[in-house]
Amino acid sequence: MTARLSKNRKKRGHVSAGHGRVGKHRKHPSGRGNAGGQHHHRILFDKYHPGYFGKCGMRYFHRTQQKFHCPVVNVDKLWSLFPVGTREAFAGKKEAPILDITQHGFSKVLGKGQLPEQAIIVKAKLFSKDAEDKIKAAGGVCELVA
Repeated sequence: MTARLSKNRKKRGHVSAGHGRVGKHRKHPSGRGNAGGQHHHRILFDKYHPGYFGKCGMRYFHRTQQKFHCPVVNVDKLWSLFPVGTREAFAGKKEAPILDITQHGFSKVLGKGQLPEQAIIVKAKLFSKDAEDKIKAAGGVCELVA
């Protein structure tokens, strides 16, 4: 920023530049940053950040993500995983198309959205309760695979 635009230009010629004569403008009178959270700034931390200090729960050493890898797909996207024309081909027939979502890189089926009233056989590692209910309500089957 150029010197002529800085706020300090207005204070030139005034002795204490807006910081008062008595209190004086010192560098960091109450400490830098989060200093004093358990001491002189305790009221602020307790009021606005309760639970900031201390421990909670159990420690988990060397937590790697592959154990928790579980890509999900919702029931409203299931039919989009089939090739084009599959739904029309199976409309009005007794047999239902089989969809193994593990082949598409998913592990779990979740229950968001609606399914059309057409039977579908879904194979997955995991199903949520809502997803299972919706697939069965449409006349389909949920199969668990390892």
